[in-house]
Amino acid sequence: MQRAVELAKRGQYTTSPNPNVGCVLVKNNQVIGEGWHRKAGEGHAEVNAIANAKELGHDINGATAYVTLEPCSHFGRTPPCAQGLIDAGIKHVVIGMVDPNPLVSGRGVTMLQNAGISTESGVLESACRTLNPGFIKRMSQGKPLLRCKMAASLDGKTAMQSGESKWITGSKARQDVQRFRAKSCAIISGADTVLVDDATLNVRYQELGFAKDSIEQTNLRQPTRVIIDSQNRLTPVLLLTLALFKQQSSIILVRTSLEKTAEWPHFVSELNVSEINGKANLTELMSKLGEIGFNELWLESGARLSGAFIGAGLVDELILYQAPKLMAENSFGLFDIPTLTLLKDAVQLSFKDVRMVGDDLRIIADICS
Repeated sequence: MQRAVELAKRGQYTTSPNPNVGCVLVKNNQVIGEGWHRKAGEGHAEVNAIANAKELGHDINGATAYVTLEPCSHFGRTPPCAQGLIDAGIKHVVIGMVDPNPLVSGRGVTMLQNAGISTESGVLESACRTLNPGFIKRMSQGKPLLRCKMAASLDGKTAMQSGESKWITGSKARQDVQRFRAKSCAIISGADTVLVDDATLNVRYQELGFAKDSIEQTNLRQPTRVIIDSQNRLTPVLLLTLALFKQQSSIILVRTSLEKTAEWPHFVSELNVSEINGKANLTELMSKLGEIGFNELWLESGARLSGAFIGAGLVDELILYQAPKLMAENSFGLFDIPTLTLLKDAVQLSFKDVRMVGDDLRIIADICS
């Protein structure tokens, strides 16, 4: 199962919106086939493992399958994997975790058992769950997992008074950010970031560092860019001037009112959400992004929008890069969170990983609900 977990990780940059899954086939105490889900719409881990075993000339009949996620029991873009295991003559299936998808949950196991295949579930379940936190949250709560990225000096400053902010952190930290972007289904930002910083908000293959060993440039999947623009400042007039639109991958412009239909190219769409105090309803937005099928979101914006998401209780994980710099008091801070009067009301974090990334410190913390 540990090997299956490692195989599943190979799909972390390409499988969205599907989960990462790995599978290992064993017979007579020998591994006879391995596979992982490589890309949405293509063969799942079980199918690829069976194909690998056949390519190697092995007899699959009577083998045991170790799979990180319960084999699917329904037809999607590919046939059900449970049926594929049945047809291959697998005799025993060891499952890391039951699929949280209501279309599958328990039904794959039942299909296998009805075919006379013995099953065992919950093996290395914790490790298997860490493969797909966003998928699990979307299936159980209807909302994607949201990670908020910020970069600051050691004294918590993100930009000078003049607005200068490039580059606070070093190249290794920026490569790390590119890898997180590549894993995400979508990148969320605000119109200010696009208009003031002329941000592209895409994945730059040359900056992926060691991740380039796991994915060829032709297979790189660009995450959807979700831009919150409640004042409708982004218009087709800016198509030729803003860097955001020069990368022709999917863009969703979030509005609170659509007065008329704008003439956008095929890769730009608009999403309407309700308004709260003159701002976009972020809770509603998260639900709608979950309905679209996004599992993991990467929030990369200024202090105001990041603070609004945190204040609304929508951020699951904070990723903070701190540079060995002091930027003094006439500079901007990390978050604009609603004013608190009591210490007990402070946003509580739980550190889960602290390490050096190049010359910078990276802190990953869960935001406690």
